Amino acid sequence: MSLSDNASSIWIYDTTLRDGSQREGVSFSLEDKVKITKRLDEFGIHYIEGGWPGSNPKDEAYFKKVAQLKLNHAKIAAFGSTTRKGTLPQDDPNIQALLAANTPVVTLVGKSWDFHVKHVLETSLEENLKMIRSSVAYIKSLGKEVVYDGEHFYDGYKANPDYALATFLAAQEGGADVLVLCETNGGCLPWEVEAITKAVKSKIDIPLGIHAHNDSGCGVANSLAAVHAGAVHVQGTINGYGERVGNADLCAIIPNLQLKMEASPLPPEKLARLTEISYYVAEVANLPRDRHAPYVGESAFTHKGGIHVAAMLKNAQTYQHVDPELVGNTRRSVVSELSGRGNLVEKSQLMGLDLDSRQSREMLSAIKELEAQGFTFESAEGTVNVMLQRMQSDYSAPFELIDFVVIVEHRQGRGILAEANVKVRIGDRIIHTAAEGNGPVNALDSALRKALVDIYPKLATIRLDDYKVRILDSENGTSAAVRVLIDTKNGAHRWSTVGAGTNIIDASWRAIADSMEYAIINSSNKSCEETVEA
Repeated sequence: MSLSDNASSIWIYDTTLRDGSQREGVSFSLEDKVKITKRLDEFGIHYIEGGWPGSNPKDEAYFKKVAQLKLNHAKIAAFGSTTRKGTLPQDDPNIQALLAANTPVVTLVGKSWDFHVKHVLETSLEENLKMIRSSVAYIKSLGKEVVYDGEHFYDGYKANPDYALATFLAAQEGGADVLVLCETNGGCLPWEVEAITKAVKSKIDIPLGIHAHNDSGCGVANSLAAVHAGAVHVQGTINGYGERVGNADLCAIIPNLQLKMEASPLPPEKLARLTEISYYVAEVANLPRDRHAPYVGESAFTHKGGIHVAAMLKNAQTYQHVDPELVGNTRRSVVSELSGRGNLVEKSQLMGLDLDSRQSREMLSAIKELEAQGFTFESAEGTVNVMLQRMQSDYSAPFELIDFVVIVEHRQGRGILAEANVKVRIGDRIIHTAAEGNGPVNALDSALRKALVDIYPKLATIRLDDYKVRILDSENGTSAAVRVLIDTKNGAHRWSTVGAGTNIIDASWRAIADSMEYAIINSSNKSCEETVEA
């Protein structure tokens, strides 16, 4: 079924593999493109634009490979431009490359702005209309579904509305299934998009679509405005990847359509995989996930202010616009100097712990005092969990530091070496160990691990994954206070701990010791592990 057969639906057209790959720093391999195609199809995307055949060997290989896949939902589209001026479509190499891709859908892009026709194509306005009409008609005559993208349509309409509309009428006459208004430069505002889309809809007999860029920060808003005006075909990319600042983000568009505008582009059970698909594409693209992305970011439903968390413990709707589970995300609260007792109560409940009012007041006071000294706990939930455990009346620390010594020296012929001596108490035993490392922090980590691993063998499997140092008062130069944040992981599980102070070794020790203590607690406390992973 083509889009024009059911204009009452909203159809999602994903162009991550073409427009998204034009983002600086993104280069999908052939295998990457195939893997993303499979996941987008499983997610329920209607159209997947695979690339521009004829522009590079990778895209040609992709279309050959994707033809062998059995897709359940998506139609694959090949993208390319209308025929060149003075050339019949059957004689145009670009058109023939589109047909050779052997896709059920062909997306043709043509000029809608008279400025581009004159100064880029360097041809007459009438010749451009002929190019559009003949290209669409030729491909349609071969049984393809044709999506026509009117490049720079909104700018073209503002400059010369009669001509911009004439380009769409030419594509409609050629037999296009949908006409897409492209906001190519990303500079229009939502009310402009809505008004122009509505005006065009009154003159056109076939479905309309929207393709927006985000240069003015309005990509998602412009897409929704076009739908509000009657567009039923929406183009965009996962995570908003695209040239310059990016394309309209489908990870915001889809839930807004489904949850806010009473449209149903995807079944509800598919929407619950939105966060998963966002993370997956980011991983394949080798890009960091945007923690603050709407709907799918780790911070999208994270609450820091004490008043907020206190209210949400009574009713989650007080500070959440939707249930995060609808889009596959989770609610979190973080602990900081801005926290109230509600943050700590929620944390302790997630860990299966009881925290009475006295304990919560004492811990909140300690957190505020430590943050004044340079600690930060919102990114160090491992430390928060250890602190909560220590508040329990029956808690016994798995080890206690007696003292440590770290020596860094230069040895002729061997360079800089570091050695750490650590003395800890475990129950009635005092253990004294030493270890070398390629720096003082590595030496400390090795020495502590050596002291503990015989009694707590699980520590042999954990690994320091990241180590960050931030100077807190740079005006004090080398005597400045620092904050140390350590990420540790055990297989797929990861936790963060923090230390701070004017001595970088002591700050590092505190973060390392908390990390080890967390790992030991975690071996017998599954709820603690789940809290940090959440």
